[in-house]
Amino acid sequence: MPMAAFKLSVLAAALVCCSLARVSECGGGGQNYTSMFSFGDSLTDTGNLLVSSPLSNRIVGRFPYGMTYFHRPTGRCSDGRLVVDFLAQAFGLPLLQPYLSRGKDVRQGVNFAVGGATAMDPPFFEEIGASDKLWTNLSLSVQLGWFEQLKPSLCKSPKSCKEYFSKSLFLVGEIGGNDYNYAFFKGKTLDDAKTYVLTVAGAVTDATERLIKAGAMHLVVPGNLPIGCSSAYLTLHPGSNKSDYDSVGCLKTYNDFAQHHNAVLQQKLQLLRTKYPHARIMYADYYGAAMSFAKNPKRFGFKEGPLRSCCGGGGPYNFNPQASCGVPGSRVCTDPSAYANWDGVHLTEAAYHAIANNILNGPYTSPRLL
Repeated sequence: MPMAAFKLSVLAAALVCCSLARVSECGGGGQNYTSMFSFGDSLTDTGNLLVSSPLSNRIVGRFPYGMTYFHRPTGRCSDGRLVVDFLAQAFGLPLLQPYLSRGKDVRQGVNFAVGGATAMDPPFFEEIGASDKLWTNLSLSVQLGWFEQLKPSLCKSPKSCKEYFSKSLFLVGEIGGNDYNYAFFKGKTLDDAKTYVLTVAGAVTDATERLIKAGAMHLVVPGNLPIGCSSAYLTLHPGSNKSDYDSVGCLKTYNDFAQHHNAVLQQKLQLLRTKYPHARIMYADYYGAAMSFAKNPKRFGFKEGPLRSCCGGGGPYNFNPQASCGVPGSRVCTDPSAYANWDGVHLTEAAYHAIANNILNGPYTSPRLL
């Protein structure tokens, strides 16, 4: 074999090994993070809503939530692990403790995300008449306050904080999706919601800037998922004719809206990169990562269609708001790994694993995470 070809084959083998191993065990490719801090909503929450709201016991505190990996409910809105869990494991870190039930040792990271949380504070929802829809008042600004309260236990001086945070990864979201969910489920139109985008995306970038000022140097900021592929939206906001749906069967207008939010968020993040050139601000394209398996589910191992929920109360998409996952009248599939959609709003562990792999190894972070 010619030397050039031999080198290429060795490189290819190394890349394959790296994609299967922990990132921290792979030389040269990426930052070896020693801690992670996460903010967001139910896509990222590992137990804060369960601790803060007894009402959550009626849903995420019940089986079949957690059935796949933990074999018990943990407060995660899925059958198993989330993107944040897969990222932590990829970097050789323990699964992040929820802030509200953390132990004494928090040096390797904490999760501040809360299911149902919003980028905006409660007065915003009072103004638009949707405050009665809020799951929680523990918004992004509250989560940032928790981080700032915790910070003195992580590092004591500017020098020690700079060194500590130079090896920390911050996951700022996904968040903002609920700001729109509450508006839509209150009866607001797409045109109404479009007037909120600059404000909501601005709240996410303001939070990112606040973390940079607090010492964060490596930040991943995810965009919103394709809500037009959610079985909740497909059930509650159906199109009136075939042209309302794309080739996958997702609602075009709602996916266009999610992409609009993501475009505005990216523009604002670019301004932050100019303002803080020392910080590594990475946009994570959750939309593109999710659409990759929505368009080609079999390639990712999903045997069922990407739009039907594993756990739900019947109907074309197995979503029924009167019999949602975990309550009487709902049923759960026997193999969640065959499905991308878990409960109509959230994804399965298998889908979150696919997104995490796409974020780590695919072209879905800008600049690249690794």
